[in-house]
Amino acid sequence: MADLVIRGGTVVDGTGSPPVEADIAIEAGRVTEIGRVAARGREEIAAQGRIVTPGFVDIHTHYDGQAVWDSHLAPSAWHGVTTAVMGNCGVGFAPCRAADRDKLIELMEGVEDIPGPILHEGLDWRWESFPEYLDALDARPRDIDICALLPHGAVRVHVMGERGLALEDANQADIAQMRAITAEAVRAGAFGVSTSRTISHKTLKGDPTPTLRAQEEELRGLAHGLREGGGGLLELVSDWNTPDPATEFGMVRRVVEATGQPVLFSLTARHDRTQAWKELLGLSDKAAADGLPIRPVFPPRPIGILLGLNGSQNPFSGCASYKEIAHLPAAARAEAMRDPSLRARILSEDRVSGSSFPLITRLSFERMFPFGDPPDYAPPKEASIAAIAGREGRSAEEVAYDLLTAADGGGFIFAPLTNFHDYTLSASAECLRHPNAIAGLSDGGAHVGFISDGSFPTFLLTYWARDAKEQVFALPEIVRRLTSDTARAAGLSDRGVLKPGMKADLNVFDLEALTLEAPRMIADLPAGGRRLLQKARGYAATVVAGQVTYRDGEATGALPGRLLRGRR
Repeated sequence: MADLVIRGGTVVDGTGSPPVEADIAIEAGRVTEIGRVAARGREEIAAQGRIVTPGFVDIHTHYDGQAVWDSHLAPSAWHGVTTAVMGNCGVGFAPCRAADRDKLIELMEGVEDIPGPILHEGLDWRWESFPEYLDALDARPRDIDICALLPHGAVRVHVMGERGLALEDANQADIAQMRAITAEAVRAGAFGVSTSRTISHKTLKGDPTPTLRAQEEELRGLAHGLREGGGGLLELVSDWNTPDPATEFGMVRRVVEATGQPVLFSLTARHDRTQAWKELLGLSDKAAADGLPIRPVFPPRPIGILLGLNGSQNPFSGCASYKEIAHLPAAARAEAMRDPSLRARILSEDRVSGSSFPLITRLSFERMFPFGDPPDYAPPKEASIAAIAGREGRSAEEVAYDLLTAADGGGFIFAPLTNFHDYTLSASAECLRHPNAIAGLSDGGAHVGFISDGSFPTFLLTYWARDAKEQVFALPEIVRRLTSDTARAAGLSDRGVLKPGMKADLNVFDLEALTLEAPRMIADLPAGGRRLLQKARGYAATVVAGQVTYRDGEATGALPGRLLRGRR
């Protein structure tokens, strides 16, 4: 008998090949047979009329804290992810001396919106070095596999202390030490190193990320450390405007030419620089043609903020009168805000100057939309709050206010920040047409109070393989983007494709029934912390290492997921 047999599904194998009707047999965590399987399974899944794919590999997540205290890596595990790469954007918790713990927590709190009290209670700090951190991760079983990147921010603080936080240039001794730490981390199992060069990454106090102005020689030192440790990827996020995209991209090219280590960089279509992403896409294509592994990672839908009374921010959070009731539960706040006198006061006050939310200055009612259930991530321009206000003869503030206070304060306003400059998803469609670009940037595990993008994998299927207004892509190509493409980019050769001998990570789902639910605020974090979580309907089963971890969206209790060590 086989351990598990999946019967009669439509197999989309992750290579981009056409679907085939087949059974799949699994033994000892590996695929053993695909075709007409005669053997019975100790457990079987009836997959007739359903799609069977490899498990999804999410290349950009932030489970660095959650993986320490939680065996269930929601929300990614709810969306078919069976392997996640974490430690992106240069932030994380190792290496770290005891005296620097608060500094790294403040950085993660500001960059990735994971509140400090959650991290203070959830992290047990059984480590100082990065290898010790990996050992701590290795001690906990999980519902998915994880791969860890070494965070440059933590390395810089560890080596340079206050000089690193003050953005001073690293000297030769600093670079040599960072190089050695990187090599040690890779030998212990790190998949690479991550760094950030964007001004939007700041601590909760407003201080820039320590890696913001790292010079080319410092980055080259990190990449040399990757090579000396056995090889790994360099992941980076940047504003690409110092002084222009081509200049900074040229620096990245030189680092790759000098060390041979692959680079993955975040690519978003900014609303204030609508052509820069196209230039970067072209530069990366040219690099690939020249044999240089420099690949962009792009979001398949707008990266947007969810504003609501149940979230950490809303358009009126900065108003003095709102702050007086901000401590109340959402339903009580909504009731108080419906009082005509309080409504009038809040609507008359300055929303911006009193806000502690830096992005508030970038949000306009022309790019805010009611967020429904099921949610609409590609709303037309005429659905904006500004457009509604114009049609109804009201101010945009009044429309937003009434949306927030309806339904006991449970609703949200969707405010796209990137990849929606023309009110379509054309930028994401263009990236999907480029084979060198990688679909990702879900940030699973981060932005718990106002962004919920861990559902990116499900959106790729429901929108781009089924419902897209811009262009519907063939299902095998979308599955390839979610599986073998991301697995190979991460350096994983044992998963992402369904064939005998490969790791038995799979998903079984009904494409027509697959649906994203609206995000909900759930209190399930340490210290009573809350986070936005978004589930999906339509996944019949998720399998990790041959064990069914989820059936019909519910955890089975199986925890076969492990820490992966090294790019193999």
